[in-house]
Amino acid sequence: MDLNDLERMQAIDTQDMIGHINGLPDQLAKAWELGQKSDLPAWEGIDRVLIAGMGGSAIGADLLATYAAPLCSIPITVHRDYALPSWAKNENTLVICSSHSGNTEETLSVFEGGIEAECRILAVATGGTLAARVRKAGRALWHFDYDAQPRAAVGYSFGLLLAAFFRLGLVSDPSKDLAEAVDCMKIQQESLLPKVLDTNNPAKQIAGQMMGRWITVWGAGLMGPVARRWKCQLNENAKAQASFEVLPEADHNTLQGIAQPEAQFGATMNVFLKASQNHPRNQLRDDFTRMSFMLEGQNTAFVKAQGESPLAQMWTALHFGDYISYYLAMAYEVDPTPVPMLVDLKEKMKNAG
Repeated sequence: MDLNDLERMQAIDTQDMIGHINGLPDQLAKAWELGQKSDLPAWEGIDRVLIAGMGGSAIGADLLATYAAPLCSIPITVHRDYALPSWAKNENTLVICSSHSGNTEETLSVFEGGIEAECRILAVATGGTLAARVRKAGRALWHFDYDAQPRAAVGYSFGLLLAAFFRLGLVSDPSKDLAEAVDCMKIQQESLLPKVLDTNNPAKQIAGQMMGRWITVWGAGLMGPVARRWKCQLNENAKAQASFEVLPEADHNTLQGIAQPEAQFGATMNVFLKASQNHPRNQLRDDFTRMSFMLEGQNTAFVKAQGESPLAQMWTALHFGDYISYYLAMAYEVDPTPVPMLVDLKEKMKNAG
């Protein structure tokens, strides 16, 4: 479809996904503020953190773990599975259970394991079974209200965790950098809004290049979890096949696999996310790896993160990807909000007992 046809976009986007994308900068700021006033035990002696979550509720944890890695003196693990790992069964472990709905069965399993192991527990949810069980157990609950798909609440799933880490003394005060991230997102989005014609809208242009192609998003360092976010948004919003790769690891295996099958090269699209805050050697890898794809005759593009701080670069690159996934959904003429296949699978799992 014509990506400049605003009337047609509104007809396809029945649940206003674009409104959530447009509002993401303010959502991030609001989540940080909420985290400053939510009740939090005066925990001391925490020596490891496990964050349990799935899908849109886990991506905020990925972003937090990557951001905090050079700042936090204790290990942070993002757990996307059932049960609490044996190493985490310790009273000095902080288990954060992040579930937008509060009904994610994998996360509920981790919560029960954390209760049994007498871990410190913080739950982040809008309600559901998790909130009820946390209240019954007398554990810490950070409740927030946001009526949308979990992936649309990424500002909450990250901003609340960042606030918790700061208040627990695990990272230094990030408020200045967070403010820069919000400002940079708002400046960048001026050229990404639906009203901006495709001739001047880089998100519409890249979405057009993705049409009919298998997409791989590449990111190193700060851009690793952002690449994953892009992949997930392309899957859920545009209902499109996509994958992600993380450098430098991918240069030790995936890179060699780009020579075949030649017949499919025209149906591929490789997008490289670049950040000046990344390690200089990884910045070189971005360029050299992309060049390898170009020499093999595959389609490539790159997106440069905006801002100066790590937070600004993470969030401007993430927000750019959200817009691209939306415009690709419009190009395919699919409603970006519903995820019927995921709902169907959850129902099958529920019925299986």
